[in-house]
Amino acid sequence: MNMIEVVIIDYGISNILSVQQGFEKIGARAIVSSNIQEINQAKLLVLPGVGAFQKAMQALHNLNLVDAIIKAANQGVPLLGICLGMQLLLDESDEFGLTKGLGLIPGRVEKFPNGKEGHSSIKIPQINWHELIPSNDQIDWKNSLLNNHQPNDALYFIHSFVAKPSNKNHILADYICGGNRITAVIAKNNIIGCQFHPEKSGKVGLQILQNFMML
Repeated sequence: MNMIEVVIIDYGISNILSVQQGFEKIGARAIVSSNIQEINQAKLLVLPGVGAFQKAMQALHNLNLVDAIIKAANQGVPLLGICLGMQLLLDESDEFGLTKGLGLIPGRVEKFPNGKEGHSSIKIPQINWHELIPSNDQIDWKNSLLNNHQPNDALYFIHSFVAKPSNKNHILADYICGGNRITAVIAKNNIIGCQFHPEKSGKVGLQILQNFMML
């Protein structure tokens, strides 16, 4: 039986090894690459990321990967952004000045909100395990990245900025922090992003990676 192949985009500032190992644990062939031809030929693409939005976008531009990623996504290739990689899918970010993103899902990235009155203050960066909740009553996780996900299953987050999609229908799941709903998973057709680190979230996270490969 042929192994499912996933291309993990390497642009020099992301935690590639743990993502690669996560996919290999579920039986995928994980190719780490910054080669445009390999990205053009990919059947599944993953855009990981840690650090600052501005630095990440500059790295993608320096390697001439921006157009290749956008082209693949527009051609229907399943694309998963992880942590900062999810934020890069949006139009722009306020982090260290206004920076244009990939523009694959309308929206922007903003500073983490303050805790609401009556709630404890929020530590930034927010490093914690959080349970996901549907973004609204009409959201169905079936046949999505969160297929078979249970509401009490926690996932590992570490971030200082939050994604704010323009269209609420592009938000698949949130989590609650300081009384605020924080975007956790976004999706628009074949383009998906998760703010948490599935590769660092144990069996629950590995199931989410498995779900991505089945999309």
